[in-house]
Amino acid sequence: MSINHERGFGTSQVPAWRRRWVAWRNGVMASAGFQAWAARLPLVSWIARRRAGEAFDLVAGFCYSQVLLAAVQVGLLDRLREGPCDAAGLALLSGLSEAASLRLLRAAAALDLAEAVAPGWWMLGQRGAALQANLGALAMVRHHTLLYADLADPVALLCRDRAEPTALSAFWHYAADAPAPEASAYSALMASSQAMVAQQALGAYRFARHRRLLDVGGGHGAFVSAVRAACPALDLGVFDLPPVIAGAAARLGGAGGDAMALHPGDFFHDALPQGYDCITLVRVLHDHDDAACLSLLQAVRRALPPGGRLVIAEPMAGTPGARAMGDAYFGFYLWAMNAGRPRTAAEYGAMLKTAGFAGWRRKATAYPVVASVVVTHT
Repeated sequence: MSINHERGFGTSQVPAWRRRWVAWRNGVMASAGFQAWAARLPLVSWIARRRAGEAFDLVAGFCYSQVLLAAVQVGLLDRLREGPCDAAGLALLSGLSEAASLRLLRAAAALDLAEAVAPGWWMLGQRGAALQANLGALAMVRHHTLLYADLADPVALLCRDRAEPTALSAFWHYAADAPAPEASAYSALMASSQAMVAQQALGAYRFARHRRLLDVGGGHGAFVSAVRAACPALDLGVFDLPPVIAGAAARLGGAGGDAMALHPGDFFHDALPQGYDCITLVRVLHDHDDAACLSLLQAVRRALPPGGRLVIAEPMAGTPGARAMGDAYFGFYLWAMNAGRPRTAAEYGAMLKTAGFAGWRRKATAYPVVASVVVTHT
């Protein structure tokens, strides 16, 4: 079999020093002798132990996720929030046997979802307390059963034609003529997890400098509701598909409440409303492939007046402190969705330039694992 050195198998694009360094480092790290030596040396033994733990976490990560899913599904976190619970109490709540309840409690404690406070009794752990208070995160945990089903055979997932439906793509896909319940399920999950992203965007960018803001692909209005609470003088609008806007009207009350306009339409086929000096795309672009993203950015550019701003908020690839979330988690999540990919801020910058925007900058967020923010102007 011939080897194509131009398509990933060659070394001409890799500097010689980098190849030699990485090969030497990997040889040392794989050496049983080095591992034994590192484990005995006090100054570096903690690094060796951490690396070993990280390697095991890669193997056991799916089990950890399933422990969390079980804890959410049986109501363990809610019960522990109320006060101390033992295995018998969890058995009554969940319908599990006492032995199974004890196994779950111990597993949850190992992940800091629970905490042993006395022999045989547990309360919420620190990680469990943070999760239990985050309704968006809990909604995503419940929803992940679809992703896990698609990932049961990851190689098959990667090999399949992306036109083939998956459990995840069947849930997320909806069109302009989709029935209201389908669009409602989509938008309800988006709304439940949108508060985390809204908090990051509001902390990174001062929206009050604008007069009117349009959230494109804004679902049931979760993001603009957060903006309205922070910037009550701002006129707000939401643009989304007709069945989604119908759900937004029901959720927001009538026509969306004071100073909030609801615009039904398809941003791939209909012109965006004009008259807004700020447009937001919150967790929209990474759901679409490159050509669709560029088309949407061009539509936004046409809708904005001179000096108008576009704010993009979503998890991004290559983000310091959140690299695994970008390409490992969202890379496979969006592959299973059959559309989109995680992109770096620089990749968005290049798209924005092609779409005709004047420049862009990245704004720091408190929790980049939740979302990063890119701002551009006309």
